[in-house]
Amino acid sequence: MRSSRWILSAIAAVSVLGSVAQADELKMAPAPESSGQQPARGMSMEKVEAAFGAPANRVAAVGNPPITRWEYPGFVVFFENNIVLHSVVKL
Repeated sequence: MRSSRWILSAIAAVSVLGSVAQADELKMAPAPESSGQQPARGMSMEKVEAAFGAPANRVAAVGNPPITRWEYPGFVVFFENNIVLHSVVKL
């Protein structure tokens, strides 16, 4: 008798939790690699500067491995050593 109450309580808890769960839809802009408007992952600093010009601001490398940030008017580029890690759009 006691185990059947426990089972019924567990089933009730699972059904309540299952009905409360929700998911949000996240809409994202195209990846920089596919847009062509930002540097692609893996590009060198030299190629980025040749393709997009000099950045408006260069932030010195920090950490190990060294991470450098170049800021352009519409996006920011993060480098590990001299290779692009990520390029993100400024909002």
